[in-house]
Amino acid sequence: MKVTEHIANARETLFSFEVIPPLKGRKIEELYRNIDPLMEFKPPFIDVTTSREEYVYIDRDGLFEKQVTRMRPGTLGICASIKHKYDVDTIPHVLCGGFTKEETEYLLVDCHYLGIDNVMALRGDAMKEQKYFEPTQGGHPYASELVRQIEHLNRGQYLHDVVETDNCPDFCIGVAGYPEKHLESPSLRTDIKWLKHKVDLGADYIVTQMFFDNRKYFEFVALAREMGITVPIIPGIKPIAVKRHLQLLPQVFRTELPETLIEAVEACKDNKAVRQVGIEWAIEQSKELREAGVPVLHYYSMGKSDNIEAIARAVF
Repeated sequence: MKVTEHIANARETLFSFEVIPPLKGRKIEELYRNIDPLMEFKPPFIDVTTSREEYVYIDRDGLFEKQVTRMRPGTLGICASIKHKYDVDTIPHVLCGGFTKEETEYLLVDCHYLGIDNVMALRGDAMKEQKYFEPTQGGHPYASELVRQIEHLNRGQYLHDVVETDNCPDFCIGVAGYPEKHLESPSLRTDIKWLKHKVDLGADYIVTQMFFDNRKYFEFVALAREMGITVPIIPGIKPIAVKRHLQLLPQVFRTELPETLIEAVEACKDNKAVRQVGIEWAIEQSKELREAGVPVLHYYSMGKSDNIEAIARAVF
């Protein structure tokens, strides 16, 4: 079922979360152990991230050979496994970075064969060695072009053929929104203008980047509505878990942390205490958002579920 259908059928705010594939060589049972406790809260869908490729250097008798690898492959296989094991919709993240248009088409065809109805269309981050995002040769430079390709496929328009068939995919397309603007955008209004462009091209719903002040989300939604965006806007929540997040999250995601939260984390003696602060803050965020009638509360689990379980138990 499509995300938009889940939202339309719901009588109250839904619960969903995102997982990351395990590192190469790790068992999928580890992922299941993190998902199991969260199924009590009946998520209608689960997102599965896709990792960018990265460079590794292999020693060849004293000479180092540069090779490309993916440390967390298997997104589509994991989506199929979760869908089969839990009978829940899964949403693979489809990236511009690291994929050609042809590879993207093959991935989407596989999604259709597996009965996957939703995809999350993302540009992706720059590689670690790059200061700015650089498009993959033969790939898309912008998420909007990826949305366009998916929407064309929904109408039977493949890259090199128009296929007359009654078996076209009908993907529900999700895209990212940034309540504090994308780090590369000159202003929030400019960022939302490009977000509307993705919606106009076929995006069906939006999931926001993490934020820690709900006013940022409410202001973002109000401006998006003012600028003509009518699709569901799902807030993304990430609980702080370690003290290092005070530096890491603003640096990597350009998100602003409220002073009250900063002071509470700084007062913690260890990361166990920080984790509890993060849980309590996310609970208050979630309760306010739920009372405001948001369609879904979407949690970034980052491979751990104990804090998400504690939040969900207090909110749902």
